Amino acid sequence: MTTSATRLFLVRHGATQLTAEDRFSGSVGVDLSDEGRRQVGFLAARLAREPVAAVYASPLSRTFETAAIICRPHRLTPIERDGLREISHGRWEGLTRTEVETRYPDEYAAWDADPFTFAPEAGESGVAVLARALPVVREIVVHHAGQNVVVVSHKATLRLLLSSLLGFDARGYRDRLDQSPACLNVIDFRSPVRARLMLFNDVSHYQNHPRRSEGNLSKWWDPDAGRHG
Repeated sequence: MTTSATRLFLVRHGATQLTAEDRFSGSVGVDLSDEGRRQVGFLAARLAREPVAAVYASPLSRTFETAAIICRPHRLTPIERDGLREISHGRWEGLTRTEVETRYPDEYAAWDADPFTFAPEAGESGVAVLARALPVVREIVVHHAGQNVVVVSHKATLRLLLSSLLGFDARGYRDRLDQSPACLNVIDFRSPVRARLMLFNDVSHYQNHPRRSEGNLSKWWDPDAGRHG
């Protein structure tokens, strides 16, 4: 008899004001905007008929509120896991990309070239994020074998997790993967180390087309990233 796969619904939190301004907001406890709550409401309705066993979330306010909205149809309470929080950008927090590039040009250049192993002062590297986030995912998959679970996290953390779980080169996570606000990713697990991507960065619950690859991406993709005002 074949055991059902464990399904994780990986969700990025809804939009915030700092999202709209394209500011570094990794460890900042910024709340969802009204638009972000609208996005998450549509996602919650989409997931309402799924038999969800648990909802895990980063403890930051934007992710925990997102998780709480998703929990309501299922009468669940979000479960905090610190390992799911966003990458910390240290002294860059709250600044725009243009401001960071102006104030800390050498640091920004090193990070832009290799965000996986380099960290800004008082911040984290991608390696450090995976070191705390991957064990949380493994714990969830083991504990909820054969069940459906929602995991609410952040843009960089989710891109790093997806890169690692699917065997991609995580050094290019900023260049090659996007995560829109309140997007849905679906990954099925046959074991904690055997994962298959079933859905990626889907926002069809609140808009009928994917967002364009421009603006808040890396210079590798958009040479004018961070210079749009």
